[in-house]
Amino acid sequence: MDKNNKNIDQKKINQEIENINNLESRYSATIGYIKNLTRFGMNLGLKRIESLLSKMGNPERELKIIHVAGTNGKGSTTAMIASILQKAGYSAGMFTSPHLHDYRERIRINSEYISKEDVIKGIERMKPFIKQICVEGVEHPTEFEVSTALALWYFGEKKPDYVILEVGMGGEIDSTNVVQPLISVLTRIGMDHMNYLGNSFEDIAGVKAGIIKRGAPVITSIQRPMVMKVIEKRASEKSVRCVVDGRDYSYEGSGQLLNYYGINKVFKSLFLALVGEHQHMNASTAIATCEMLEIIDGCKISEDAVRRGLAEVLWPGRMEMISENPKIVLDGAHNVDGMNALARALNSEKEGLYKRERLILCFGMLADKEIDVAIKILAPLADEIVVTKPDSPRAGNWRHAAEEAEKYVGKENVFLVENPVEAAQICLKKMGRKDMMCVTGSLYMISVVREYLINR
Repeated sequence: MDKNNKNIDQKKINQEIENINNLESRYSATIGYIKNLTRFGMNLGLKRIESLLSKMGNPERELKIIHVAGTNGKGSTTAMIASILQKAGYSAGMFTSPHLHDYRERIRINSEYISKEDVIKGIERMKPFIKQICVEGVEHPTEFEVSTALALWYFGEKKPDYVILEVGMGGEIDSTNVVQPLISVLTRIGMDHMNYLGNSFEDIAGVKAGIIKRGAPVITSIQRPMVMKVIEKRASEKSVRCVVDGRDYSYEGSGQLLNYYGINKVFKSLFLALVGEHQHMNASTAIATCEMLEIIDGCKISEDAVRRGLAEVLWPGRMEMISENPKIVLDGAHNVDGMNALARALNSEKEGLYKRERLILCFGMLADKEIDVAIKILAPLADEIVVTKPDSPRAGNWRHAAEEAEKYVGKENVFLVENPVEAAQICLKKMGRKDMMCVTGSLYMISVVREYLINR
């Protein structure tokens, strides 16, 4: 190679490096802009998102959407529906929250994250519209509303065959509820976000059932009787079919194997990549949703697609065994139903994944959750408990969990460590060769610890 060619190659390399650095700088600034929107807080209602999407040309109207709400299992169910559709040969967009490590996890098509370029492009497109609606007297959109709008814009640009949209909080006045779905899905409804959604199962069910709309059948997991009444009443008011777990489809499972008895199909010995007894219910709800999609939209989903979709789905941070030696499990069980599901799994320690001699619990929960009840459920299973602080403005009096934990394992076995990574380090030092460490609570805390443990 002559000197001139070497110079040309070096110029190309330098230009590529400059382009990469420029992209990273612009992306970092964009993420900073999005994070800064958290100052507008959690402001429920549809006026802001409706105004913003209207200025953007309402990209959501061109999408075939499956809308998923619930207290527990909505993220796992969303991921399983998307995985089955992908294995059936369809492109499946997915919007979930929050993310664990990378903001782009929230918006993906066929497991591929939205590109940094598209995050920048979408936000830059939105900025003048945000200014415009504020001038017109509409409140400034929140961080979640802007994220929702970004996802709907992106899916509108890329046009996947289907979009599975996970509700952020509640349903009726959550920013995702601007869509007209093909199907509405309700996973298990329990007590969570009571300061926003209400203090009874009926109140919370009423808000979550707000995603049920005319023309879109609803699939629901097994629910408490009072919750089921609310859902069926809403479905009747909207004149839509209500497909109910235990009536229209059912399941039986053991460990990671599931038998599914569906609307039209039966599948035996399905292997579930996601562990935990509760995933039997979530997987069945996902399959029933795909069955209904075949009925109303004519898509074709084979048994092979169902099997591979459930066996290969990834959903980190939810009953995730990230290491078997030492044995470490992570679970974002951020409310009472989630803690009960985790406790049932941990109680099976005599066999399988959770067998151990001692359990070291690393716990960090947001102050607006039922910390006392969560500790009552989990603490009796633990030998030692390290309480830490989630990286969130909602952490509040995080130390209160330690006071509660002392009632169950004694003051000498409870430790306060504010930094989640340092808390994980202390847990690791306490572990014997046959012990297990369980990190649970807020996903904000899980994400920090998970990143440290994986890098370690």
